[in-house]
Amino acid sequence: MAAASASSDMFDEIVMAEERFHGEGYQEGYAEGSHLGVVEGRRYGSLHGAKMGSEIGCYLGFALTWQCLLQKCTDEKNSKKRRALDSLIGMIQKFPYEDPTYDKLQEDLEKIRGKFKQVCSMLNIQSDFRIGTERSSLTF
Repeated sequence: MAAASASSDMFDEIVMAEERFHGEGYQEGYAEGSHLGVVEGRRYGSLHGAKMGSEIGCYLGFALTWQCLLQKCTDEKNSKKRRALDSLIGMIQKFPYEDPTYDKLQEDLEKIRGKFKQVCSMLNIQSDFRIGTERSSLTF
């Protein structure tokens, strides 16, 4: 009777091997996929975060430069331009650089882009300017 029980257990092991290997393979694949997903997500986030930072830095440099250029102009027309520049600078300074989980990150970035375009329009400057050769250009 013990021999029949041992052969039955061995038969059950063989039958259940496929299910066990399937479960182990799933767990290994899930762990590897999770790790690769984290690596890919980090790379994607770094790339797009750098692009966003570069874009916002360009807007800030632009606004600060024009703010300095218009500092000595006191007429009403230039006063409106300075207020728009101050508003753009304020929006950029309030932008949450350190918090990638901020709910309105894209919405705030779109507002900054819109304000930048408004300022460019007031200054009579193309908002999609290009610098240097065809290869190096700034377009946002």
